[in-house]
Amino acid sequence: MADVLARALRHLFARSARRLYSVDRLHRIAAAIADGEATHQGQVCFAVESSLPIGAVLAGHDARARAGDVFARLRVWDTEANNGVLLYLLLADHRIEIVADRGVASRVGEAQWREVCARMEARLREGDPEGAAVDGVAAVSALLARHFPRAQGDTRRNELPDLPQILD
Repeated sequence: MADVLARALRHLFARSARRLYSVDRLHRIAAAIADGEATHQGQVCFAVESSLPIGAVLAGHDARARAGDVFARLRVWDTEANNGVLLYLLLADHRIEIVADRGVASRVGEAQWREVCARMEARLREGDPEGAAVDGVAAVSALLARHFPRAQGDTRRNELPDLPQILD
């Protein structure tokens, strides 16, 4: 019970994602996504949320389940080649989750995703939320470029918005 109460308090008093990720920072992250997507055929989304609704916290919903919901809500699964990847950050729980569509998940292993999360976590501990997002996007893009390289002259359209989503 004490763990649930402590988590509920973290969610009630979570740091604001909008304060942490200013408009300028969001645009620089979007530029990193666009730069990365120029090297591969995948689609990358970054979403950040301060906290979950208190009812969800009390019901035991976790960051992984929420990331799956966000993956669906943002339609990251809805790409022609099933190659979308969501980087999701839940500030109250200090959690980073990566959800990859089936075309990517069949080629990139869990250990590789954990490495991306570790890079981001290190930058967040240093107090650099923008750097964490940009590093995470670059690492995901490197994995996608290895498995889904963009051919020269490929003019495939951008299927998902590059601008990060603040879900507060």
